[in-house]
Amino acid sequence: QVQLVESGGGLVQAGGSLRLSCAASGRTFSSYGMGWFRQAPGREREFVAAISVRGSTFYADSVKGRFTISRDNAKNTVYLQQNSLKPEDTAVYYCAADLWGPGGTFRAAYEYWGQGTQVTVSS
Repeated sequence: QVQLVESGGGLVQAGGSLRLSCAASGRTFSSYGMGWFRQAPGREREFVAAISVRGSTFYADSVKGRFTISRDNAKNTVYLQQNSLKPEDTAVYYCAADLWGPGGTFRAAYEYWGQGTQVTVSS
């Protein structure tokens, strides 16, 4: 069983920045592929960013160049640095863990999910 706890969400003006954190339980965090997804009201949960065990990163086109995913295996934590935020980035952001693979862009690849953290960007 893996528990994921997100933090760092909040209300920010357009153009501002936030850093989301996701703390994971488990002794083998370094072997998990990790991802961030988001869900806006009335919309499907969508891929945002992922980082593999080896540190390879993947981004949705909508956030490329503005968001950065990183991981600290010593702290069992994955981060999502969000810069140049836009109102359309408003959503609940979820952290997810893929225990058996590299993570990637597909929701079905992830076995464990956090409870989510709200990000609201005002115009």
